[in-house]
Amino acid sequence: MKQKTDNPKATAPTVRCAIYTRKSTEEGLEQEFNSLDAQREAGEAYIASQKSAGWVCLPDQYDDGGFTGGNMDRPAFQRLMNDAAAGKIDCVVVYKVDRFSRSLLDFTRVMARLEESGVTFVSVTQQFNTTTSMGRLTLNILLSFAQFEREIISERTRDKIAAARRKGKWIGGRPILGYDIVPTGRKVTVNEDEASRVREIFGLYLEHQSLLAVVAELDRRGWRTKEWVTRKGKTSGGRPFDKTNLYRLLSNIAYIGKIRYKDEVHEGEHAGIVDPDVWRRVQDLLRRNGRTGGKDVRNKYGAMLKGLLRCEPCGCGMAHTYTSKGGKRYRYYVCLNAQKRGWHTCPSKAIPAGEVERFVVDRIRCVGADAGLVAESLQHARQQSTESIRKLQEERQSLHRELKRHNAEVRRLIAGTGSEMTTARLADLQERIRLAERRATQVREEIIALERTLVDERELARAFSLFDPVWDSLSPREQARVIHLLVERVGYDGEKGTVSVTFRPSGIKALAQEVARNGKET
Repeated sequence: MKQKTDNPKATAPTVRCAIYTRKSTEEGLEQEFNSLDAQREAGEAYIASQKSAGWVCLPDQYDDGGFTGGNMDRPAFQRLMNDAAAGKIDCVVVYKVDRFSRSLLDFTRVMARLEESGVTFVSVTQQFNTTTSMGRLTLNILLSFAQFEREIISERTRDKIAAARRKGKWIGGRPILGYDIVPTGRKVTVNEDEASRVREIFGLYLEHQSLLAVVAELDRRGWRTKEWVTRKGKTSGGRPFDKTNLYRLLSNIAYIGKIRYKDEVHEGEHAGIVDPDVWRRVQDLLRRNGRTGGKDVRNKYGAMLKGLLRCEPCGCGMAHTYTSKGGKRYRYYVCLNAQKRGWHTCPSKAIPAGEVERFVVDRIRCVGADAGLVAESLQHARQQSTESIRKLQEERQSLHRELKRHNAEVRRLIAGTGSEMTTARLADLQERIRLAERRATQVREEIIALERTLVDERELARAFSLFDPVWDSLSPREQARVIHLLVERVGYDGEKGTVSVTFRPSGIKALAQEVARNGKET
């Protein structure tokens, strides 16, 4: 006859336990024994202490390294919940409640899902039973404090960032073209080669008045966005410019030595690299082009000074507009500052379009008839050409330094180990060297072309003398094109009643070719 035995170990049901671990940051995860390993070890020890109750540890690891507990967008967490719903888990074990979730609302939803699947929840350092009302109350109290702690940390971080910004400090983030981050990561220093490019980009936008036109020019030059090496040694940035990152560069207030925090602007600790007046002119142009689509919008009413005329007292552009009365249209150029802030803010206000356009045309005619004006225009044109050549020579020197750095890095990589990352970096450097060499060739050709545009007094007088006979035969569109070809800027001062005309340095020969061609056609 068999003897009946009462063995609890034989009758205890098996409880399949899954250990979940989480760490908010990736810092330290590369260590041989990290925070996730410590959490899992504590969970395994607790499960081993419940062996008599039939608890066993599942081999699957549910580890989320570098994920916040403020939401449920975590890969291992989602895999854990799917396995619980599939009936593969009987109990979830965590080291501490806040490792599972720091959001009371999220945790309540998760606990409801676990209860539906018949899965219990255990915290190693905070023992309670979720099957009782008292256990659930204790759990919710603990979780409320965890959420409170997370919100306090977030508030302290935001306050610290705000205080640093108000003091003008650089508080991290991606570096921008024109500046290098110092090794401590708390300050930036000016990169002179890049700063020169930034100023040139601002000048290009004022010249072309179109993001796409500047993007095309930067692409032609082979200029790219800021390139830097991350703390992990990975090269980032160095991408071709597009409308988005160009707009971001042009609208960045850091370039005039200031720091923005939300709607506040504060003086920064770093030095500005763009003239504040240039920066403001670019912002005005960006806002205007954001509504009109840029300078290439069709010039419907033949405004030949559109994009050229500026209000001298306000330092802003003057927009073309018109009014209709008695079936007749009257055209004007209106100061944008007066248009936005009221007529009392500007002494210039507005000027009849036909009047100022005739003045500019007559000024061009007078230059050809006055030897003194010819000499003055010649001197000014030469100064502008000389300045353009100087900027190109600075760019050429910058390109030579860039090529020197790239070639030195190529030699270092070739002398080192041939890993896949090294091969990719070599290919990238070779492409950058090719683009820099191509741009250096273009710069040399532009310098030669500018030197050829330098004219003497006889050539200048002939160019202006060709203007008058041909002008009246041109259509309004052709007249506007000739004016934009020759004139760089027209300034109007309503308070003094003066109009100033600035000619383009390379416009003299271009004018001669333009009017000569139109003269032959007529």
